[in-house]
Amino acid sequence: MMETTQILERATAHHLAGEFGHARALYEAALAIAPDDANVMFRLGVLDMQGGAYDAALAWLDRALTRAPDNARYHFVRGQVFAAAQRFAEAIDAYLQALSFDANSTDILFALAAALQSAGEDAAAIETYGSLLALEPNHIDALNNLGNCYRQQGDAKAAEAAYRRAIAAQPGDANALTNLGTLLEAAGRLDEAVTLLEAAVRVAPDSPCGLVNLGVALHQRGEFESSAMLLARAFALDPAFPEAAYNLANALHALGRRREAVVAYRRAIEQAPAHADAYNNLGIVYQESGEREEAAQAFDAAIRLRPGFVAALNNAATLMRTLGRFAEAESHLHEALAVDPHYAVTHNNLGNVLKDQGRLDDGIDCYRRALACDPSNVVAHSNLAYALTFQAEQSQPLLNECRRWSAQHEAPYRDTHEPHSNDATPSRRLRIGYVSPDFREHCQSLFTLPLLSHHDHAQFEVFCYASVTRPDDQTQRVARHADVWRDVRDLDDERLAQVIRDDRIDILVDLTMHMADGRPLLFARKPAPVQIAWLAYPGTTGIEAIDYRLTDPWLDPAGTDAQYSEQSIRLPDSFWCYDPLTDTPEVNALPALSKGYPTFGCLNNPCKLSDATFRLWGGVMREVTEARLLLMAPDGAARASLLDRLGRHGISAERVAFTPFRPRADYLRTYHQIDVGLDTFPYNGHTTSLDSYWMGVPVVTRVGGTSVGRAGLSQLENLGLRELAADSDARFVEAAVQLVRDLPRLREMRENLRARLAASPLMDGARFAHHVEAVYRGVWLAWCEQVHRRASVGGERATAVH
Repeated sequence: MMETTQILERATAHHLAGEFGHARALYEAALAIAPDDANVMFRLGVLDMQGGAYDAALAWLDRALTRAPDNARYHFVRGQVFAAAQRFAEAIDAYLQALSFDANSTDILFALAAALQSAGEDAAAIETYGSLLALEPNHIDALNNLGNCYRQQGDAKAAEAAYRRAIAAQPGDANALTNLGTLLEAAGRLDEAVTLLEAAVRVAPDSPCGLVNLGVALHQRGEFESSAMLLARAFALDPAFPEAAYNLANALHALGRRREAVVAYRRAIEQAPAHADAYNNLGIVYQESGEREEAAQAFDAAIRLRPGFVAALNNAATLMRTLGRFAEAESHLHEALAVDPHYAVTHNNLGNVLKDQGRLDDGIDCYRRALACDPSNVVAHSNLAYALTFQAEQSQPLLNECRRWSAQHEAPYRDTHEPHSNDATPSRRLRIGYVSPDFREHCQSLFTLPLLSHHDHAQFEVFCYASVTRPDDQTQRVARHADVWRDVRDLDDERLAQVIRDDRIDILVDLTMHMADGRPLLFARKPAPVQIAWLAYPGTTGIEAIDYRLTDPWLDPAGTDAQYSEQSIRLPDSFWCYDPLTDTPEVNALPALSKGYPTFGCLNNPCKLSDATFRLWGGVMREVTEARLLLMAPDGAARASLLDRLGRHGISAERVAFTPFRPRADYLRTYHQIDVGLDTFPYNGHTTSLDSYWMGVPVVTRVGGTSVGRAGLSQLENLGLRELAADSDARFVEAAVQLVRDLPRLREMRENLRARLAASPLMDGARFAHHVEAVYRGVWLAWCEQVHRRASVGGERATAVH
């Protein structure tokens, strides 16, 4: 017996020292001497468990229990083996057996609760943790796990209480600080979360997990530089930690450091090849960088790794829309809706895809469904408001929808407006701010450059707030005309509003309104004392914080002011001042002279191709039976749909040709094939019509009841070609037919139209800038008078702030 005891002592010493081979030999020697010794069998079972030989461990423990069936410790370790082997149901049974012999063991209770938690039996786990805590109220691990159970059940309040108990019991417990911090972060309580996560990092400064959690919280709070520093440190501590690389990439992306973000996403993917989120975000970076094929591959990988990945499906659809691959875009979005039919973003994106193909009514239905799913979705609501301008023949429905937009989205900011302390001197140099995401190769630049390049900088200090995703050469060209250029793409609306206040902008001008990437909620915050809407489209914004809108006498004849939430200011000549930004291609000879038949054309976006438009065109094509029609539309289903609709208006498919969307030079060259442009209705061509005139192609327009439906009239009045603006359907047909029946007149018009446009107010940048600056001075004088009037009523004198 003494010999066995000595052998066991030596075996235990080797075992504790991690010398498992020596320990096993000695245990086996002891068992040879005492073959029924349950304790030796138990120790051999523990040894095999530690070596990962779970079946062998269970065999030893079962043998020990045949000899000592009431030994709680043996049952407990048997449960530990089952738990290590992920056999949680059997582990639970073993722990319950152990408890039957030692009901008040906190170790057994903790192990049982943990097994129940791992098995997904959260309610039973919570009850068991409760029993343990009744015996040991400050058991830190039990309190943390109890909080995790409540969190898993969605009971954030109970989870918070458990974590706070753990912190009260041990204020320096990094796990409890981290658990509570991440819980509060998920609840949007970022300041509290950051405080807790910073405390956790102080306790464990070299914990990659702690650094990542704090870095993520700081990212959520918009502190991207600090986030990136912490995440880089976490990655340096553990280069094989994919979440460190992934979240570092997110922070670098937020900082606009795209190349570095790509490298970090790639590292995360190398470490975790099934990281679908990393692939999805990598695709976003590639897309923003213009690397579209790489973006498509990344989105495809994300979807392959996680079928039904709604965010990746939406991102892939958005990319396919950009590439004109509308069938694929629709397919992705329908797949996303099958997974989550109530996700507003998907309905909104589907609306965009359908609208781009000319399926305007279907697109509008999608925007309405998006709002039914999420009434707070400001992007979908702006898209709806803008889409209605293509459909509505009268202004009241547009104003009604824009007022609904304001009531839903602007109203929460009306009580947050801060007083403006701008110097109320009417004659001083004014600070003018222009806000746009489209200071780039975009049709907007055709109109911003003529104004910006002719500003009187002695009287006006020009600030440009650019949210340009991919700056290009045109961005640099615009920037040269600004006194102050601010790249604000990484600023949210609240932070940008503060920048504008700090810049002491006097008049803030919105160039985008409810169109893509606009910032209407920036204007809702009223960061400048005077706010004006201009350019993107001549309609109303519905935003009460926008004081004025620029228009002209043709877009808005007398008696139309009630159609807008803003005060209308009519420029003397035109809402637009145009610069084609190119001298090429040259105007060519009239194509009808060589082809032997006239070609009508329209290169407007298909969303303008309404049934009312096709009804007008059908009348023209019936009168000129030899004529052909050229349209711009993406290949595939969009063209098939348009041909079907045209057929219903008597225009057969063999008379119609299509051109795809093209870069600007190729697009302008398309006018070489067109003799006469046919305008759209109820939304006329704007930029497209001016491009047409530049290329020598006259456009026959139908005058409508909205500002966008009077665009053709406005342009033709400024060109001295009022006879091409028809006040009725019959007159539209007559004007188009007369043009193609008088080829000598049409040839002369083609030869002279570019010069006529260049000599008109539509291309007189200096004249236009002078008129706009007169507006700025006038609205500023009105604001100054209000300031002085208020001060006078209040018995105080206004003090200028310099």
